[in-house]
Amino acid sequence: MSDAAPGPPDDPGERLPDRVLTIPNALSVLRLAGVPVFLYLLLGPRADGWAIALLMFSGLSDYLDGKIARWLDQTSRLGALLDPAADRLYTLATIVAFVLRDIVPWWVAAVLVARDLLVAGCIGLLRRGGFAPPEVTYIGKAATFNLMYAFPLLLLAQGASTAATIARPIAYALAIWGAGLFLYSGLLYVVQTRTALRHHPGPVCI
Repeated sequence: MSDAAPGPPDDPGERLPDRVLTIPNALSVLRLAGVPVFLYLLLGPRADGWAIALLMFSGLSDYLDGKIARWLDQTSRLGALLDPAADRLYTLATIVAFVLRDIVPWWVAAVLVARDLLVAGCIGLLRRGGFAPPEVTYIGKAATFNLMYAFPLLLLAQGASTAATIARPIAYALAIWGAGLFLYSGLLYVVQTRTALRHHPGPVCI
């Protein structure tokens, strides 16, 4: 998410190609296809080791699709939608599973889900005003990075083994930092949306 207000409506500099068949898009589709498998592994057989491996693959592919898109000049409008969608779905799936397994309290999940609903509302308002959504920047990526490392460590922290004892403080530290950055990036979305729509000549406002 950008630290600057969204660009003007129909700004040609903000337009992305309509390419579909690209390597980054294929990686994003694979990440999305893994979400229901990941949720099943956590809630069905509780195969935490396989779930952690799938989550690690998701984090690696998230890193690679951005690098490849820039390296091969394969950025696209579809990719700009798929990449954050996969991040959000993995985060949501993990939170739901952790609440059902009593790893995190329900109110933590409620706060994080409410943040995503608020951001979705901001994006809807921006689209009505003719603006593209703000780009994801380092704050949002840092939040995802912390949470993606916190989630497998929280799974590892369950139990009374030596590994669980070592992982527990690291897992909670990453989870707290990740959740804090996640909420802060949502607050920036609200501020940017308000700033953009206040200066918009149309009737849309918040």
